[in-house]
Amino acid sequence: MLDICLLGTGGMLPLPYRALTSLMTRYNGSNILIDCGEGTQNQIRLQGWSFKPIDVICITHFHADHISGLPGLLLTMGNAERTEPLTMIGPSGLKKVVNSLRIIAPELPFEIKFIELEKEKETIEICGLKIEAFKVNHRVTCYGYSLVLNRAGKFEVDKAKALGLPVQYWSILQRGEKITYEGKEYDSSMVMGESRKGLKVTYCTDTRPMDSIIENAKNADLFICEGMYGEDEKITNAKEHKHMMMTEAASLAQKAKVKEMWLTHYSPATARPYEFADKIKSIFPNTVIAKDRMELELKFED
Repeated sequence: MLDICLLGTGGMLPLPYRALTSLMTRYNGSNILIDCGEGTQNQIRLQGWSFKPIDVICITHFHADHISGLPGLLLTMGNAERTEPLTMIGPSGLKKVVNSLRIIAPELPFEIKFIELEKEKETIEICGLKIEAFKVNHRVTCYGYSLVLNRAGKFEVDKAKALGLPVQYWSILQRGEKITYEGKEYDSSMVMGESRKGLKVTYCTDTRPMDSIIENAKNADLFICEGMYGEDEKITNAKEHKHMMMTEAASLAQKAKVKEMWLTHYSPATARPYEFADKIKSIFPNTVIAKDRMELELKFED
């Protein structure tokens, strides 16, 4: 089970009714945060979620509306008596940028470990899942992220019994480990069925449309994508500042065959993004005009 909360849906600057874009997920006792704009910790508190178990913070890029809330959040985590290390993932230069922001939060009771992204696509295995980072097309180096939770096949009891394996070895093989019994080696492929469908959430903002977004979001259970502008006449602005139209996001979702898309990162000038819903849903029907602190619980299929 994967809990998703889109803490804020605003771009550029926070509004009284719309916080800056940030995503928080919970899985197996660990929390992962993607982006940390101004006011993120307030949104976490309003949602009733906890700061302390945040194990990973992913930063898409170094524009203020995606990272300016970090010093306050780090201080709050420190005041919560956290001592476990925190992992931060982001573009090259992440350590320098974060340490510059920490001039107002110099003393923390926990270590920060940095993973700086250099390649077009990188995969980090952490907290029991995979974080797939992929480069997108913004005015500065920017990455999208997919959270991928794979699922092993079912344990086939009949196979284990046919091999004569005692019950105490079954759970070891289920974990993917090898065993040696009566001089013979056994591995999980001998007792496990084919892999089953897992879970995938793709988060992508501050970019022009790209084929690589389609590739990386392919078959996602949830695709969270920027829809900066809804008005057709804003296409020039979108191209100039390297942002995305809502209709362009819908086209990406349709081509990637995702199950559901949430729009986010609305322009401050877009007071009522739901007014564009009909136009967007004509391209990709399963579109949600997301609101702050929208939450979803993703479960494995039976």
